[in-house]
Amino acid sequence: MIEIYLFQKKKYWFVFGCITVFLLVLTGRLINLMIFDSEDLSKNALNVEQRERSIKAARGIIYDRNGIILADNQPVCTISVIYNQVKEPEKVIRLLSGKLNLEEEEVRKKVEKVSSREKIKSNVPKKIADEIREASLDGIKVDEDYKRYYPFGNLASKVLGFTGADNQGILGLESRYESVLKGKDGTILTLTDFRGVEIETAAEERVEPIAGNDLYLSLDYNIQCYAQQAAEKVMKEKNAKSVSVILMNPQNGEIYAMVNVPEYNLNEPYDLLDVYASVEGSENDKLNNMWRNPVISDSYEPGSTFKIVTATAALEEGKVTLEDTFSCPGFKIVEDRKIRCHKTQGHGTETFKEGVMNSCNPVFMEIGARVGADAMLKYYRKLGLYEKTGVDLPGEANSIMHKLEKIGAVELATMSFGQSIQITPLQLLRAVSAAVNGGNLVTPHFAVQSENSVTKEVTEYQYETVEGRVSDNTSQTIRELLEAVVAEGTGKKGQVEGYRVGGKTATSEKLPRRNGKYISSFLGFAPADNPKIIGLILIDEPEGVYYGGTVAAPVMAEIFQNILPYLDNL
Repeated sequence: MIEIYLFQKKKYWFVFGCITVFLLVLTGRLINLMIFDSEDLSKNALNVEQRERSIKAARGIIYDRNGIILADNQPVCTISVIYNQVKEPEKVIRLLSGKLNLEEEEVRKKVEKVSSREKIKSNVPKKIADEIREASLDGIKVDEDYKRYYPFGNLASKVLGFTGADNQGILGLESRYESVLKGKDGTILTLTDFRGVEIETAAEERVEPIAGNDLYLSLDYNIQCYAQQAAEKVMKEKNAKSVSVILMNPQNGEIYAMVNVPEYNLNEPYDLLDVYASVEGSENDKLNNMWRNPVISDSYEPGSTFKIVTATAALEEGKVTLEDTFSCPGFKIVEDRKIRCHKTQGHGTETFKEGVMNSCNPVFMEIGARVGADAMLKYYRKLGLYEKTGVDLPGEANSIMHKLEKIGAVELATMSFGQSIQITPLQLLRAVSAAVNGGNLVTPHFAVQSENSVTKEVTEYQYETVEGRVSDNTSQTIRELLEAVVAEGTGKKGQVEGYRVGGKTATSEKLPRRNGKYISSFLGFAPADNPKIIGLILIDEPEGVYYGGTVAAPVMAEIFQNILPYLDNL
């Protein structure tokens, strides 16, 4: 009996000891939770009990130089469902599939998916979203959002660019000024119970969104329209592959218009135009070609418009005067090459001025040889042809030039009249601007200023201008020579009644040689004595007559005829 008693007593103390240890551990754990971990647990509990929804911020508006809206915001909505709050799933599925034009099975998968929040569709027109909201079915959430809207459809599409589904800039100015245009999203914090169901009596916490800054451009809606209409007209008449136009203030680099037809619809940027859809390649390649801005992203052999650069170098180096005479038999022998003039029977004896007016290749080959490769490349650098222009658009390409040690007599000859080197159209326009504006190398640009949507604080953008790249005397002589080209030479069809216009024509043979494909171009400026505007037009692969003086010069004259009186009244 004594042994049994002692055994039971030991057993009692053992059980008592275990219970005591358990209670001590539990007490320690409770103390730790209540005192040491309380802050972290409170935060975690708050996260579980709060559901966060974003409130989209409006993107900044893009205006032209006169305050016309080029890129705006259109109110839309995002439709979502919250699984734990859906009480009548079949009604929800039927409503959403019908209103949003979606397959029932697609909607069902999302409605029945166990998640805190499932997006059904974004960019839903506000009218349809309001109809869904008015149905008052539990579990459906309708959140306000914004969609980018371009009032003029395809106007300046390859300049403005567009935004993606998340309203982020993808191309063009929308991409370049993303940090300026993008606003700061707000949030809605909603309390829920342990099942994830929102507590109706609990107040929401809101952090209001902040809209992005507005952007004001140098681009002029009216000038862009004039240029785009003229480009579309000649493209149709000549059945050309494409037509590009740049119009810029040569004194400060402000770009008034940049046209690249065919332009695409900014509101439907993924809808391929027929001309791109019919070309071989993947869907992505076709879209990239359609979105590409060739005047900044593609280099080409400029042809005779580049003679302006050669003439500038020769005058600056003192290697030629207006009275110097040359002989053109219709060709020039350079080493083992016979390089022809566009006038195969030759121009005969002519002065330098007449050589410029006639766009005579042998004359320019001769003055190129006088200048020499080393000095020629020096002026290429001075006129910005070895660097990107700095235009505020993404995707700018650079020139393709000969290295000095690779330039022989043939290369120097062809460079002198715009062959065997490649530059972008905007690089050419910038270089010639310096040649005619008194010698200042400007930075082409679109953005003029931005404005804070809340404080109305204005930020003005500054761009570099490098002075003294060409002397005043040379610049004045170049202006006079190019005015003579339009008044009496190959650019006669670039004349505008009542205005003094200077300019230069070009007919560039595309690579590979002798393929029968050309780019017809004309570079013009006005007034010739003090240019306010400079423009370049390129017509890619026109059918029939393809000479720049015949095809391109009249189009620029038509554009100038419309915009010069307009500029006078600004």
